[in-house]
Amino acid sequence: MADYVYGPGRTHLFVPGPVNIPDQVIRAMNRNNEDYRSPAVPALTKTLLEDIKQIFKTTTGTPFLFPTTGTGAWESALTNTLSPGDRIVSFLIGQFSLLWIDQQQRLNFNVDVVESDWGQGADLAVLDYKLRTDTSHTIKAICIVHNETATGVTNDLSAVRKILDKNRHPALLLVDGVSSICALDFRMDEWGVDVALTGSQKALSLPTGLGIVCASPKALEASKTAKSVRVFFDWKDYLKFYKMGTYWPYTPSIQLLYGLRAGLDLIFEEGLENIIKRHNRLGTATRLAVEAWGLKNCTQKEEWFSDTVTAVVVPPYIDSSEIVKHAWKRYNLSLGLGLNKVAGKVFRIGHLGNLNELQLMGCLSGVEMVLKDIGYPVKLGSGVAAAAAYLSNSTPLIPSRI
Repeated sequence: MADYVYGPGRTHLFVPGPVNIPDQVIRAMNRNNEDYRSPAVPALTKTLLEDIKQIFKTTTGTPFLFPTTGTGAWESALTNTLSPGDRIVSFLIGQFSLLWIDQQQRLNFNVDVVESDWGQGADLAVLDYKLRTDTSHTIKAICIVHNETATGVTNDLSAVRKILDKNRHPALLLVDGVSSICALDFRMDEWGVDVALTGSQKALSLPTGLGIVCASPKALEASKTAKSVRVFFDWKDYLKFYKMGTYWPYTPSIQLLYGLRAGLDLIFEEGLENIIKRHNRLGTATRLAVEAWGLKNCTQKEEWFSDTVTAVVVPPYIDSSEIVKHAWKRYNLSLGLGLNKVAGKVFRIGHLGNLNELQLMGCLSGVEMVLKDIGYPVKLGSGVAAAAAYLSNSTPLIPSRI
């Protein structure tokens, strides 16, 4: 079947998820269905559950692979650890933290919202105050988005843990790592994260369809008394089948499991630390290009810069949605729209997943042409030159080819 809207050559996908899928993963998924009750699928699942812990940097966590998106993973994290009416401190810094807060409220939790300007990180001074004054420990959980994809803001999770420890507060720490895990530095055990979650379509570079949750021993203990209703996302059902050695309480996506196996193999071959460094290079190069174009980053301080997505602020006379439309219509380049409060004001360049320097350079070249087309006075080659100068001095040899 032909593409619905065919364009010659490769599609240049630079939204911050879903991302490019490696050929090795596509080939691994190109297979027929199997009986998930046969010995083969449990054996595969066992290796996946062990290996997935490495991307969370945990030895004590228990992972769950749900056939869902990050939204489902959110719900699993909340309903397995909390009861209706429980007080949560949750940070609103962009569209995706807003959506998680909406879910928290609709699940009947008592959500204490700490809001910052879009482009700023979580206000940790407010968190410190709330925890310090909560002497009766009414706060049951802290919910935070590690990397807010709408604004390109990365929060400091180690600082959150230090505040919790300083105040000797027992609240659970629940983290949305959808656009950070396996791309940014993430340390579940070291930072005392109780529930972390991600989605397959982001840095893991798979199709959408797997919501991956990892729970600490403390979170598993909390799940024994949590009174929120859950069925599809119930950890207890999964743990029952883990003990049986069959692993699945319902039918998994066989193809996605094989894709995940191939994706993890690629991650381990490159090395997680090398992947984190690569994302830092790509993020830095993108920010240098934006600066050379004379445009501003939506993220207001360097400490919050994201290495997986850059939100670029456009002048008031330009509608950023026109940049995104024109890029797709003329150059087969997909960029991220501005969402909600920043709709029409920013466009987003995603630089995460299985992506290399020359792919990014093609994107930056395309953005320059789009900016020129819509009437922004960009000097063609300016951003590309800035990014190339940095990347040519910072990109290492490919380890497998040395």
